[in-house]
Amino acid sequence: MEFDSGKQQQNGTFGYLKLIALIALCLVLISPAESFDPLDPTGNVTIRWDIMSWTSDGYLASVTLFNFQLYRNIMNPGWTLGWTWAKKEIIWAMMGAQATEQGNCAKFKLKIPHSCKRNPQVVDLLPGAPFNMQFTNCCRGNPSGAVSAFQIGVGLSGTSNKTVKLPKNFKLQGPGPGYSCGPAKIVPSTVILTDDRRRKMQALMSWNVTCTYSQFLAYKNPSCCVSLSSFYSDKLTGCPSCACGCQNNDTCVTRDSKILQENVTSPHRKSDIIPKPLLQCTHHLCHVRVHWHVKDNYKDYWRVKIAIINFNYRLNFTDWSLVVQHPNLNNVTQVYSFEYMPLLPYESINDTGMFYGLKYYNDLLMEAGPKGNVQSEVLMKKDKNTFTLKQGWAFPRRVYFNGDECMLPPPDSYPMLPNSAHKLPISIMLMAGYVVFPLFFHLVVTLF
Repeated sequence: MEFDSGKQQQNGTFGYLKLIALIALCLVLISPAESFDPLDPTGNVTIRWDIMSWTSDGYLASVTLFNFQLYRNIMNPGWTLGWTWAKKEIIWAMMGAQATEQGNCAKFKLKIPHSCKRNPQVVDLLPGAPFNMQFTNCCRGNPSGAVSAFQIGVGLSGTSNKTVKLPKNFKLQGPGPGYSCGPAKIVPSTVILTDDRRRKMQALMSWNVTCTYSQFLAYKNPSCCVSLSSFYSDKLTGCPSCACGCQNNDTCVTRDSKILQENVTSPHRKSDIIPKPLLQCTHHLCHVRVHWHVKDNYKDYWRVKIAIINFNYRLNFTDWSLVVQHPNLNNVTQVYSFEYMPLLPYESINDTGMFYGLKYYNDLLMEAGPKGNVQSEVLMKKDKNTFTLKQGWAFPRRVYFNGDECMLPPPDSYPMLPNSAHKLPISIMLMAGYVVFPLFFHLVVTLF
């Protein structure tokens, strides 16, 4: 009996441990693990909030956004930053940015605040903003750089490090969704150089907020796909059907649609800063398709042609970027028509690179149509220990467009070498033997 009771207790403990393991597994599966990008493991946007001076009822601060992502830019029309005040703070004034809503400021009689919202949303000013509203590193719309900043005057917040409370629930859009931000954390006060770089000023109080991007949070489906072809096969491997979801099937248009003519003749209103997508009807229903073509195979080198095609009739991609992972990118000899920069997320591995357009030449990917594509060719030197055309080795492992991963076709659909390719020389020799040997035999008989 004691043995049975001990066995039952052991089974109960084991079952309890199984339940804990199952719960832990579920938490791992539903957690936003997709925010980890294996090609940019430390990529993030850091928001630094520096209080530079105290005022009668609050403080004056400079807020700086640092984009530490390797290949994900803040696209047009720029970022949107939101938060929730910890107390009853207000925004007296801003430079380099503006709150999207003023809110209810009825209790203020003499001086009206810029915003009285408890959860304000702030946007970057567009290029061409009045000079008296600008701030250092502001007003870029679609910043090509990695830094953007604005100045904010906060009231009803407290006037010392002990009375100021950190804002909560930070939210970042760049300009679309996908970013998740952690809590604000107090950090050592920032030391800032003056414009003439001859004097150092120290913030009175500083805190940081870190935001990371997750494609899983941004979109239910991918927004781009990859098609493949090669010189050694007549087969064209297209994008998978409904690679970007079939929900746009009812709203897409054909090339001869009257909607396209109306779209050209009637320009978008100014309020339509981010117009709704108007996609060309395709079997994949993606905004962008990337095509990888193995073009030539030389003795010591091989050549690939890359094309990027836009299927959105209402969106131009400014300062686009294309990231490709392939083992032979460690030996790129020349890139035509595109700029190229190796990416080294892991210093010991050099298999990832970023392609982007030449300034004022093809850095703008036009909307869908005859001009809605950009192309380039890449010449790579072979590594004789690894290079092969077999089993799809010549095709990319991962492809990202504008920071979002594109859907690749399944490997079993890749263009493959013909099965009889290695037998071709033997066949030719046999055919030559059948022709030459009788002639030689006849010549021998005739002479002798």
